[in-house]
Amino acid sequence: MPFPRSGRAAQTLSAAAMSALLLASAMKHFRDPAFYRQVVPGYLCRDDEPGRDAAPARPLALLSREEWIALSGLLELAAAVGILVPGTRKVAATGTAVMFTVFLAGHVDALQRAYGPRGTQAQRKVHTVRLPLQAPLIAWAWSLRRPAGGARP
Repeated sequence: MPFPRSGRAAQTLSAAAMSALLLASAMKHFRDPAFYRQVVPGYLCRDDEPGRDAAPARPLALLSREEWIALSGLLELAAAVGILVPGTRKVAATGTAVMFTVFLAGHVDALQRAYGPRGTQAQRKVHTVRLPLQAPLIAWAWSLRRPAGGARP
């Protein structure tokens, strides 16, 4: 005998798990921002260090590295809440998939620097693992866009 609510239960459980992951990551942005420092591309960061000579103009350098880390933590917090609420889940899941896709740029940049002249063996290992983890996260977030029960939107 089929369980008519099993699709809905699985979708709700998946959304809760994604929400928990996003919440844990958002909290880590504020408790251990250094963990995310390497995945914020330098071309996005203002050079706000006092006493340093002005760096060449970077048109995308709108925020400091710390501000980008805090902003992405806030976005992950908002995504965690939005995915939990069935009425906002589709929009939040779409935004989360887009956010993870945008984060690819930072992971690629970090991987390139890890394999550059200043990169360490530890950085190479970490970023070699971190980059491909984005693909299942993007797919998972995208899958939460579907209504419970497997019906197509």
